Amino acid sequence: MKDVKDITQKVSDNVERVIIGKHEEVRLVLIAMICQGHVLIEDVPGVGKTMLAKAIARSLGCTFRRIQCTPDMLPSDITGVSIFNQQTRAFEFRPGPIMAQIVLTDEINRATPKTQSALLEVMEERQVTVDGVTYPMEKPFLVLATQNPIEYEGTFPLPEAQLDRFLVRVRLGYPGSQDEIKILDSQRVTHPVDKITQVVDSVQLQQAQEAVKDVYLNDLVKEYIVAIVTATRNHPDTYLGASPRGSLALYRTTQARAALLGRDYVIPDDVKAMAEVTLAHRIIVSPSARIKNIDPRAIVEDILQTVPVPGAHVTRPSKVAASS
Repeated sequence: MKDVKDITQKVSDNVERVIIGKHEEVRLVLIAMICQGHVLIEDVPGVGKTMLAKAIARSLGCTFRRIQCTPDMLPSDITGVSIFNQQTRAFEFRPGPIMAQIVLTDEINRATPKTQSALLEVMEERQVTVDGVTYPMEKPFLVLATQNPIEYEGTFPLPEAQLDRFLVRVRLGYPGSQDEIKILDSQRVTHPVDKITQVVDSVQLQQAQEAVKDVYLNDLVKEYIVAIVTATRNHPDTYLGASPRGSLALYRTTQARAALLGRDYVIPDDVKAMAEVTLAHRIIVSPSARIKNIDPRAIVEDILQTVPVPGAHVTRPSKVAASS
């Protein structure tokens, strides 16, 4: 797992030249990237959501496109359209902005549900179908979507099917006082994102994505993951809990977190660290709990305090034991 740790450390150090004081949030995005998952960045304007996506794209040397969502946007504005060429007397496909390796979908909740649905296939199956023809996406493929949770004018809440396709939901939050002073100093002359250069190529990233699949999970840890997800379905404050896709998200992100920390096995602390960002946005709060302003994150925190933590020593079996 040393290669995975080294690769992500290079990207993290590079990105944190732009996104100051948000080490854990940057790590969460890198975890999703290593898991080949998509990220929903939810926060107020001006905290660096767009700059985070740009910095990651430049650090990886991947193709980057930005989709600025608006209420009048059509699905074809995202996926592309077939245009009739009068010279060749045939239809030609003009790819949309989704045909890139890293796609920033800015203010995704400003797009109408019809337009949002254009992202369902590409996010889950990594392919786009236009006029009956399927176009596979180039690897690696990552969607970074942003939305403002405060503003409701001219927005359309993301449906559950759309939210479920995001591996993690991240909130950047305001920087601390000292970090904000560093931000002021760093942008005195030019924006630091203009100085970001590539530190890792796409081949190295894909190798890291394959390597994390070998991170070991003890059966007790797997049972712990399933117990937490099952508890979201049975909690008194939930109307609908996390699906098996939520279990897979928690499973994969714990593998990536362990690899980023230099381990080739998962421990219960990894599960606890990734539970909120992978499960909270998949939970629908019951009407009675919504009246009490109960947040899905509070439900996940309550579950983590009630579900028993496995007490076994969860490390990879020794070669001697495996051979015997």
